[in-house]
Amino acid sequence: MTRRSSGRSPAAEQVSRRLAFSLFAHSIGVIYRPEGERVSHYFEARLPEEFDAVIHFDETRAVEPLDRTPGWDKGEPPETFPFGL
Repeated sequence: MTRRSSGRSPAAEQVSRRLAFSLFAHSIGVIYRPEGERVSHYFEARLPEEFDAVIHFDETRAVEPLDRTPGWDKGEPPETFPFGL
C-alpha cells in the first residue's frame, strides 16, 4: 500500500476529500435543555478535521446495567431529576 506524506492511504485521502464539507454534528453527553438545544447541543464540523474516526449506527436501544438491581426496576425518575424542582 502506498502512503502519502500525511500517513493516510490514497483511499483514506479520497474519503477525507469527499467528507470535507461543513455539517451540523450533535454533541453526546450534554444535559438536554430544549430552549437552547440548537446552540448548546450542535456544532458545525468538518468530519476529517474534527475526528479520527466516525461511526454511524442506524438503530440503537437503551442501555441496561450488567448488574440489574431492584433500584433499576423502579421506573423512570421524575422529570425534575436530578434537580428536584
